[in-house]
Amino acid sequence: MSNQKSLQYIFAQLPLPFSMANIPDISITGISIDSRLVKPGHLFVAMKGGNVDAHDYIPKAIENGAAAVVGDRELSGLSVPYIRLDNARRALTWIAAAFYDWPGHKLTVTGVTGTDGKTTTTNLIYQILLAAGIKAGMISTVNALIGEEVLDTGFHVTTPDAHDVQRYLAQIVEAGLTHVVLETTSHGWAQYRVDACEFDVGVVTNITHEHLDEHGSYESYRAAKARLFSSLEITAEKPQGNPRLGVVNRDDAKSFDFLNDFIRVKKLNYGLHEDADVRAVDVSYSPAGIHFTAKSKDFSIPVSSKLVGAFNISNCLAALTAAVYGLKIKPEVAAQGIASLEGIPGRMERIDVGQNFTAIVDFAHTPNALKVALEAAREMLFSKGEGIGNRGRVIAVFGSAGLRDKAKRRMMAEVSAELADLTVLTAEDPRTESLEGILEEMATGARSRGGREGETFWRVPDRGEAIRFALRLARAGDIVLSCGKGHEQSMCFGAREHLWDDRTAMRAALSELLGVEGPQMPYLPTRNTKEEEWLTWK
Repeated sequence: MSNQKSLQYIFAQLPLPFSMANIPDISITGISIDSRLVKPGHLFVAMKGGNVDAHDYIPKAIENGAAAVVGDRELSGLSVPYIRLDNARRALTWIAAAFYDWPGHKLTVTGVTGTDGKTTTTNLIYQILLAAGIKAGMISTVNALIGEEVLDTGFHVTTPDAHDVQRYLAQIVEAGLTHVVLETTSHGWAQYRVDACEFDVGVVTNITHEHLDEHGSYESYRAAKARLFSSLEITAEKPQGNPRLGVVNRDDAKSFDFLNDFIRVKKLNYGLHEDADVRAVDVSYSPAGIHFTAKSKDFSIPVSSKLVGAFNISNCLAALTAAVYGLKIKPEVAAQGIASLEGIPGRMERIDVGQNFTAIVDFAHTPNALKVALEAAREMLFSKGEGIGNRGRVIAVFGSAGLRDKAKRRMMAEVSAELADLTVLTAEDPRTESLEGILEEMATGARSRGGREGETFWRVPDRGEAIRFALRLARAGDIVLSCGKGHEQSMCFGAREHLWDDRTAMRAALSELLGVEGPQMPYLPTRNTKEEEWLTWK
């Protein structure tokens, strides 16, 4: 996508305090926030990050061809125009939207956020739109779907940066699409990445314990998520109309009252709760999926999904409510769209190379997500209808990230000690923290719930070896569940990202166990390397 705009044209449209007298009349050919990616004619936006201050890399950006620089530090003596604003990060989203001609104005935009289930719900709404014959795109933390094009949105799971979001939206408009479903994270809201997206329908799946390292408290985390609903009030009037619908989870007792009171536009709720506006009744589970009847004052329809677990009933209801009441899609068509979704990469994804037990990779990386994943595994075992003595076991493999919310380490281990039969604690992006220390915190949590190290739980620092160990523990009929990484394509040790895919690792370990051809186990620096050595790697 080629584009070129006058810097004065861009700034004349921004809802920010500044003087146009300070804006030079020059052309901009693109926007960059990484000095290494700057090309001639780009506007370089320098922002302060957790570990890096991009203001320090302005000389490199200019060397690479930056035509102008935006920042929020006092600077002088640059060889190109420098525009100082109060908050460069907040400005970026508006600058990008103006540069790409405000693509959100031209689309019906559905936003989905929450602690758990947002990727699945995003995909469900997208499938419903396709089933309805609507030309739609999708931007998730996994990828962006624009017509036949699939774009990777990054190594780790968060909302893309503001200029990337606006570029994706512009590509969706250019492709002739009319609707988009956009998954948003709390980081995305807290860092203003999606402020200029012009949301029409907002869905919050739930708000549980997560990212308290970033937000400081549950209340601040909840407030960041709630910004999706406040954005519905200020969305520009669009030629295609403005649904302005907020959708909340009636079953999420901790957040429901707050969110329900917070919404100032039309609102609906969903869930198993008898008072839910759209609720599920006659629920049944099987290893092949879930089945229920969705009921509201306006309809009663059967719904089937290939997704497993009670938590996916909630995700299906969220998608159906948004689609029927926000996007005006017939309930029967919405049910067809839900049924058409085969699965989500790294979400309760089965890995099968012919073994006599079930191997699953899931993204569950919060206490609540781990809880519902383990409960789903239990449901799968019970649905087989075997006698108690013949019923299989659940074996969980997971870690907890370094430099992130420390409280959840113990909480996740407690959950597994209570719900899994066997637990293997391992690495999950330790970053510059001591992996040994993280595992000790988790082991303390497991012991507090009756876990016995060496009998019901183990510590295996290398994730590849941990998966191998869990598979060796497995007997016929068991379920081995590797949680925390899902579809992600890297793992961070020290300051370095290493290529890693849990699904590849699971296939590799299963192939080794069965003596059949398969992929090689991905390499991690914990393999035959002392911790003090890999911690220093850059």
